[in-house]
Amino acid sequence: MSSITAIILAALVVGVVGIIVGFLLVTAGEKFKVEVDEKEVAVREQLPGNNCGGCGYPGCDGLAAAIAKGEAPVGQCPVGGAPVAAKIAAIMGEEAGESVHEVAFVKCAGTCEKAKQAYDYTGITDCQMAAMMQNGGPKGCSFGCLGFGSCVRACPFDAIHIVNGVAVVDKEACKACGKCVAVCPKHLIEIVPYDQKHLVKCNSQDKGKAVMQACTAGCIGCKMCEKACKFEAVTVENNIAHIDYEKCKDCGACAVKCPKKVIS
Repeated sequence: MSSITAIILAALVVGVVGIIVGFLLVTAGEKFKVEVDEKEVAVREQLPGNNCGGCGYPGCDGLAAAIAKGEAPVGQCPVGGAPVAAKIAAIMGEEAGESVHEVAFVKCAGTCEKAKQAYDYTGITDCQMAAMMQNGGPKGCSFGCLGFGSCVRACPFDAIHIVNGVAVVDKEACKACGKCVAVCPKHLIEIVPYDQKHLVKCNSQDKGKAVMQACTAGCIGCKMCEKACKFEAVTVENNIAHIDYEKCKDCGACAVKCPKKVIS
């Protein structure tokens, strides 16, 4: 057999094999292809793409799939807010409805000047690590903000910072994704309505005397705020005041009566 004939034969064999493999790939692709939901694709295009997980789903792809299947409301994305909810509602053929603009809030006012230190901590600058130490950390109040910035590092929007020993939220930058809430070992951070004017800046469950010994900015559980509220929006449980934001009218009566000015 001449070399030319061998080359031609080899080319034919390769060509035939290529055709067979190509046919098999096309057949397999048709058999195993995943149908794409056009609504899911359209919804995903409207989501911001932060993949913060604040919606409760594994990233924006997971939320888009859930919305397209009707398993999640159109306004589930905390980052996109009302504008994104309206666009997704149009895609889904639904009404977006009203959405409440929310932000994170740190329930502690125990700054370096107001809260006492029980001891010096020289370990890793991480709240979760410090919380494992004696008395739940070096702060005199075992319920207070440790100020080591775990929440700062968790925030994908640079919306929370440590100021004078306490975490402070930038309301304009916060997207209420909940990352800071999840990482705080003291459970100090909660999601509240953006427009809420009166909030309790304390989380201590200690009795009044112990609170005053540890911090000058702590709630002493005196119930004066509870008695002052005409709308039954303020209650004192476990020595700490709580505000029901649905009942609260932001009249400010509780803040006026609070002797420690914890409500502001």
